[in-house]
Amino acid sequence: MSSNPQPDDGQAELNRLVRELEKAEAYEVQLRQFFIDIKAELAAGHTANAMSMLNEALRFIDDATDVVAPHQEP
Repeated sequence: MSSNPQPDDGQAELNRLVRELEKAEAYEVQLRQFFIDIKAELAAGHTANAMSMLNEALRFIDDATDVVAPHQEP
């Protein structure tokens, strides 16, 4: 009997998709935490600190391009 490589390919693709989903979920949790913390700062009247945190959140978003829009390495 010869082995069929397709199930292994299918499992590898499934594993890749699961890893990608886990990474996206972790990204979402971190982003939500930014917003929670920023809202708390705004509610406390700390607008300058909230603005700084918003800039940090934007950097976080910019740095996570492969989560937001996956790309292939050359």
